[in-house]
Amino acid sequence: MNAYPFTVFKRSNRPFYFVSFKDASGKFLSPVSTKQTEEKDAMKVAFEWLRDGIPKKNAVMKVHDLSLKEVAKGIETEGEVETLLSELRRLGWIKSFVLNDTPQAEDFISFLKTFWSWEKSPYIKEKLRKSHGIHRMHCMKQAGAIARYWEPFFNGRYLGDITAKDIDAFITHLGDMEISAARKNVIIKAGTKPLRWAFSKGNIERDPTRGHIMYSGEENKRDILSPTAAAAVFRTAWKDDRAKIANMLAAVTGMRSGEILALRFQDLGPDCLYVRGSWNRADKIKPPKNNKTRTVQIPFPDLMTGLVELAKQNPWGVSADSFVFWADTKKDVPMNGYMLVGGLREALIKIGFGEGEAKKYMFHGWRHFFTSYMIRKLDKKLLKSQTGHLTDEMLTHYGDHETDGDIEIIQATSKETFAGLLPERPKVLAFKREPAKLAVSQ
Repeated sequence: MNAYPFTVFKRSNRPFYFVSFKDASGKFLSPVSTKQTEEKDAMKVAFEWLRDGIPKKNAVMKVHDLSLKEVAKGIETEGEVETLLSELRRLGWIKSFVLNDTPQAEDFISFLKTFWSWEKSPYIKEKLRKSHGIHRMHCMKQAGAIARYWEPFFNGRYLGDITAKDIDAFITHLGDMEISAARKNVIIKAGTKPLRWAFSKGNIERDPTRGHIMYSGEENKRDILSPTAAAAVFRTAWKDDRAKIANMLAAVTGMRSGEILALRFQDLGPDCLYVRGSWNRADKIKPPKNNKTRTVQIPFPDLMTGLVELAKQNPWGVSADSFVFWADTKKDVPMNGYMLVGGLREALIKIGFGEGEAKKYMFHGWRHFFTSYMIRKLDKKLLKSQTGHLTDEMLTHYGDHETDGDIEIIQATSKETFAGLLPERPKVLAFKREPAKLAVSQ
C-alpha cells in the first residue's frame, strides 16, 4: 500500500514521470508532469513540490490549490457556481459576482441607455400602460445625462457589478464639477432610478442606491420683475406680438410655456382658458405636468380678446384644433418657445435694462412672479387650482420671493393684483398669406 501522499507513475508513450497528489479525502488529484525521466528523480521532485509548492510561470501553486482546482473542475451547474461564489462572498473573499447569461451580466451603460429609450424601455412601457405621466423630452434629457456623465465613469462595468461604494464614488466625482447642486442631483437620479427599478424587478440582488447623501445648497432663485418694470415691458413695442401676448398671459396666470404653446382655439373660454395639454418638440402635445387638466381664470377682457384675435390670424386657417400661438413656417406646430424669452429680453433692453441684466430673466420667471404676488392674497387651495402645483411645498417654492364663489374670488384677486400691469388692448400683428412668403403688416 502506498503510504506517500502522492503517487509517481509513467504513462505509455510519454518520456516523463507524472505525480498525482492526494486531497484531504484521499482522492488522487489530476497528475502533473515532473519533467523527469528517472523515477528516483521524479520522487525527489514530488517531495519538493509537497514541501514548497509546484512552480508555475509567475507563481507557485500549493498542493492544496490543486484540490481547489479539482473542486472548480467538478462544477457542473449554475446553481453550484452560485453556491460556491456566495460562500466566498459570505467569507469576505469577494465583494460581488456576476454570472453569465443573467440580467446582472448586462453591460451597465447599455442597461441605462435602454432604460431611458422611448422605444425600448420596459420601464417606460410599464408607465404608459398604467397611464402614469412620462414625457419623451424628460427621457431624452435623462439619456443625455447618462451619455455625458455616467458613461465615462462606468464604461465597461456590468449591471450586477455596481455597488453602493461605486455610486458614492460617482457622487464624489460630480462634486468637482462646476454645476449647481440641483443639477448634480438630477444627474445622479438619471442613474439611480434605473438601478432602483432593476432591484425592484429582481434583476440585481442588492439596491446600491440607498443611504447616499445628495447635494444641497442655496438654489438660485429666478429673478422676477417688479410690477412697475413688468408694466413698462408690456407697454413698449415688441418685434413679435405673439411673444408679447404669451408673456402677458404667463404674468397674470403663472402658466408654463409648454401649456401656453399648446393652447388651441377650442381652449379659449369666455373669461378663462382650458389647460388640456403641454407642448414640447419631442412629445408634441401631451397632457399637462402631473396629468392634471385645469381651468385658468382670465378676468381681463382685453387679454381674452387679444388671444381670440391672435388665434384668428393663424395663416394656416382657423379650426377647433388650430394653435393660438401659431408658427408662420409650419401648420401643425406652434411658434418656437425660444422666441418667448428672446422677446422678453429684447423688451427689457428697450426699457433700459443692460444686456447682461436682461439675460437673468427667464420666461419661467413669470410663474414665480404670478405666485409671489398672489400667494399673499389667495387661499393656497385656489391658487394651486390656477398654477397646477400639486403640493403646498412647491407652491411656496414658487412664491418664495420677497367651495362656493371660488371663480369669483380668483378673478377678483387676480384683477386687483395685476390691474395696472397690462395695456388696455394688446396689439396684434395681422398676417396674410402671399404666394411665396408670409407678409407682415401692421
